[in-house]
Amino acid sequence: MPVWASAALWGGVAGSALLIGAAIGYAANIPRRLIAAVMAFGAGVLISALAFDLMDEAYQRGGFDSTSIGFVAGAIVYTLATLAVNRRGAKRRKRSHAQPTESENPGSGLALAIGALVDGIPESIAIGISMIQGGAVSSVAVAAIFLSNVPEGLSSAAGMRQAGRSRGYVFGVWGIIAALSSLASLAGYAVFNRFSPDVIAGTTAVAAGAILSMLADTMMPEAFAEAHDWAGVITVAGFLAAFVLSKHSGG
Repeated sequence: MPVWASAALWGGVAGSALLIGAAIGYAANIPRRLIAAVMAFGAGVLISALAFDLMDEAYQRGGFDSTSIGFVAGAIVYTLATLAVNRRGAKRRKRSHAQPTESENPGSGLALAIGALVDGIPESIAIGISMIQGGAVSSVAVAAIFLSNVPEGLSSAAGMRQAGRSRGYVFGVWGIIAALSSLASLAGYAVFNRFSPDVIAGTTAVAAGAILSMLADTMMPEAFAEAHDWAGVITVAGFLAAFVLSKHSGG
């Protein structure tokens, strides 16, 4: 299989977890504290992956300057993008409750969809970029993003259902985002494999900065809001799981 096709495949695999989580969250009446616990675990997984996989890879390729500039730039770009969609009704897009209805906030449905896309694209691009050297995917990155996408889709879909959004809307949103995740991973490989190591390093760090900002802005507040004192322990468990995976995979 060509590397570009493999990049699209792995991006689709990671993105499919959003649909899996959405199906569970929409169909089952899962307690909010359990959703929060899964969210905390997913946050720990992603923190470990960006620290030991994405940031380390960026540093090895481009050194401290490219990595630090990209990392901060990713955080700034994500924050500006999320501020824009939050003002239109997407602030609680990861929440399993208290999402606005369309009657309460017209246009919030589209804002929720765009916000979810803003959250997911950096992760997918990082998968494609990880394949530039040698054509092999970073199994740690894919596993971490897959594990974190399940609670993201679960929590958001539960909130969308509670806000009265239709089944077609919920699965349409997550299906489109899963498909775009595949395309973003393909773009991460196809676009950036012709650039210098410094540019690749900076782009990898941009993705890492955006992911960390997303965690602090959406996933971790949702986890703490319901799991309270246990959120830290569960997050540590997720971090440790991804750390062990990275060492056993040789990452």
